[in-house]
Amino acid sequence: METPPNTTEASTTHTGHRGWRVPLPRLSLSERRLLLALVDLLVLNIALLTTLALRFDYAFSLRTLTEAWGYFLLLSALWFLWSSFFDCYDLPATADASHSAWRTGRAGVLTALSYLTVPVYSPPFLHSRLTAVLFVGLVTLSVPLWRLIYAAVFVQPAFQRRVLIVGAGRSGSELARVLAATPQQGNPYAGSGYVAVGLVDDDPAKLGTHVEGVPVLGNRSDLPRLVGRHRVDMVVLAITHAAEVHPELLKGLLDARELGLPLIPMSELYEQVTGRVPVNHAGGNLHVVLPLGDSATGRVFGVGKRLFDLLAAVVGLLIVALISPFVALSNAFSSPGPLFYRQTRVGRRGNYFQVVKFRSMIPQAEASSGAVWAAKHDPRITPAGRFLRRTRLDELPQFYNVLRGEMSLVGPRPDVPAQRALYSDADWAQRCSVRPGITGLAQALYRSESTEAQRLAADLRYTHEASCWLDLKILLLTCKRLSGKGGN
Repeated sequence: METPPNTTEASTTHTGHRGWRVPLPRLSLSERRLLLALVDLLVLNIALLTTLALRFDYAFSLRTLTEAWGYFLLLSALWFLWSSFFDCYDLPATADASHSAWRTGRAGVLTALSYLTVPVYSPPFLHSRLTAVLFVGLVTLSVPLWRLIYAAVFVQPAFQRRVLIVGAGRSGSELARVLAATPQQGNPYAGSGYVAVGLVDDDPAKLGTHVEGVPVLGNRSDLPRLVGRHRVDMVVLAITHAAEVHPELLKGLLDARELGLPLIPMSELYEQVTGRVPVNHAGGNLHVVLPLGDSATGRVFGVGKRLFDLLAAVVGLLIVALISPFVALSNAFSSPGPLFYRQTRVGRRGNYFQVVKFRSMIPQAEASSGAVWAAKHDPRITPAGRFLRRTRLDELPQFYNVLRGEMSLVGPRPDVPAQRALYSDADWAQRCSVRPGITGLAQALYRSESTEAQRLAADLRYTHEASCWLDLKILLLTCKRLSGKGGN
């Protein structure tokens, strides 16, 4: 099989000049709301814990949180009641320090006062005026102080998601107006966390001009280059009443999706930012490249999945170290050759990497046939290799790839470059948007006799439905299959 092109060169050519990127999270709307809510609860409950420690001799520790959990739960519930009343999670308003502090301060006062009036389920603060004043003061000041920090730090460009708008017509112009980073001109949405870095439009007359203060950077042919040059985090489609997308534009969108960039219609982002449904909204047959929206849980799932992968990789590599001598010995008797087998595969964002497995086939098994899926009674598989494959022990060295971030514990099995021809452009872009896995939905559902179409369909289904629950289900089904109790 031919050696693939140099990964670094291919990646650089594909994305253009990358430049130095600020290693800070560029937060979406839902992620900002989640951050605000979590820190609000943290500082509120620290205020309560401080009062209990100073006035009631409680320990300032997690033990107090677990022993007196009802106190903290009630405070959190009351906060969400009053913060909703004062609309404390209106993101554009949170970027205005004085406005945000005023809203949360009022919510804090009423939260503390209403907390004092609830008998039994709150501490007896009213027995001491000093204690009650201390509690009200800490609660009232804690959240506004945190919101002042948020308004000073998290509205900075380093934390804003950089948006490239495709289409400079009515829809694109309206979205550019909303996202224009011009708080000095009174733009009420400048603190939303999104900033428009430019527009893409095929009208030559618009090239080089500005629409609502946002530059028109190029046309559909320039899309891949602009994504890399301007460090774009999201592509928004503002194409109104389009019967279909031009093939060249579709190719650029698929390339962006392959790089893991979210693609959403103008109407969705506009409604998220303003809370209103736009009169002009994107149209066209774009659903094939818009499988994912803006979700705070999506990033939380990604971080949690990666942490679990790292833990699993450490455990897995310890097991590899323990069984490697026995695998080497069995291979030495049945089929002398190297202990490990390496093969070029395609990973996330279309990057090539070398997958590592225990060798289960004769040396140079794919020299004549190329990379193909193994059949049930494949003559290339060695006697020791049959046991390794049946028990999936041959997959264990891939924990090295998991540790490097090239693979995950759960995900679609990594394809060889030649299998690109089996996919449509949309399916391939979606497939490359996630890390491949040691085990996946196809391996959990089907045996080796399953068809290529079944495996591809299962892998694509995973990319659309990935979640903690689905990962757990796949792991349980894989364990069941390894125990010999799986179906199909």
